[in-house]
Amino acid sequence: MTDPHELQVVDPATEETLATVSAASAADVAAAVARAVSAQRAWAALAPADRARLLRRFADTVDAHTEELALLEVREAGHTLGNARWEAGNARDLLLYAAGGAERLTGSQIPAPGGWNVTFHEPLGVVGVIAPWNFPMPIAAWGSFPALAAGNAVVLKPAETTPLTALRLAELALEGGLPEHLFQVLPGHGHTAGRALVDHPDIAKIVFTGSTRTGHEVAERCARLLKPVTLELGGKSPNIVFADADLKSALDPFSFLDNAGQDCCARTRVLVQREVYDEARAFLADALAAVVVGDPADEKTQMGPLISRTQLDRVRSYVPDGAPALRGTAPDGPGFWFPPTVLTDAAPDSPAAREEIFGPVAVLLPFDDEQDAIRLANDTPYGLSGSIWTRDLGRALRVSGAVRAGNLSVNSHSSVRYWTPFGGFKQSGLGRELGPDALTAFTETKNVFLSTEGPA
Repeated sequence: MTDPHELQVVDPATEETLATVSAASAADVAAAVARAVSAQRAWAALAPADRARLLRRFADTVDAHTEELALLEVREAGHTLGNARWEAGNARDLLLYAAGGAERLTGSQIPAPGGWNVTFHEPLGVVGVIAPWNFPMPIAAWGSFPALAAGNAVVLKPAETTPLTALRLAELALEGGLPEHLFQVLPGHGHTAGRALVDHPDIAKIVFTGSTRTGHEVAERCARLLKPVTLELGGKSPNIVFADADLKSALDPFSFLDNAGQDCCARTRVLVQREVYDEARAFLADALAAVVVGDPADEKTQMGPLISRTQLDRVRSYVPDGAPALRGTAPDGPGFWFPPTVLTDAAPDSPAAREEIFGPVAVLLPFDDEQDAIRLANDTPYGLSGSIWTRDLGRALRVSGAVRAGNLSVNSHSSVRYWTPFGGFKQSGLGRELGPDALTAFTETKNVFLSTEGPA
């Protein structure tokens, strides 16, 4: 039986227990929020340049520990070493980017009869961040670091299965000179610590990344307190490949195999124009067979395990035995392994083609023309990301305008840059993270009118 007061952190490549971590209770959350309220007042009172300087020191401390953080991510989340190094670097770089924003969080002067009208961006107070297990380190940073730069305190609840990198980041924040209690990490269960964080009246905003189902509950609970919320939820992203595309680049299997497919932006619906469908199928068959799946700590490994037994069982449920598919290989023995897979006979309205599997499984679907591609691309409840591959610039612009998704790439599979906004349409979420406006999402706008007219 699971102990409600503990979290077991398991290496998904070996199924060995890495650590046992105390699980925060509702009382622990309340105490942390009370500490954060006090810390935030002092933090907001600092000059923006001083906040920026401390955040840069934090970034320098993270930079000195990037390899340590990467190896921790490899072990707790099963990420390949190359991916984990990128994630640690992304956290560092976002800190530096956010620090620069602290000194540029300016308001406006608006002409008004009889005086001057000015606006100010004031911090919200204490922000609650609930991070997922698929990219524990960077996504925790996306919600936390811009909030800190804007003058807020942060209470972060990492996912139950992956709390270790978040806990280490909190230690590095103190080593780097951030005030005590400004950035607190509380591992815990979603139904206790997570719910207590969402419901606490002194939490001014919630940033949640996770499933659409849980996102609905978070939004409903925040609505009761008129609490703003940013939601980054599920995805079922299309990869639209026209006949004139560079097939080798367009059909890169890591567009849906990165992090073993446990990526909201994974291009898991491969839509290929019918004229090149057979060629695409043959290319993918060879590409999957060449993918190196194994020990994520090995430099040569290209894909690691799934996060847990539960996730492995979920992925298996979408791939019945004997289903027509292209398959790679995966290790036997301990670990939560599933081979790279492309289903070749799934109907466009089948669960595998419409639901987020969150594993190394894609569906290959043909389309006839531009309008057919757009119809298929939009035939899903989600709208997070996607790719469009064509040499026709006009077509690229038309299709980009017609596909309902928040992050599209033309002749590229890249979705995330810390200097550009990120978020989804439809059931993929609410609000945006990252980019030049990231800090303003953690502020209230105050309007002040200054009369220049003398007394009557």
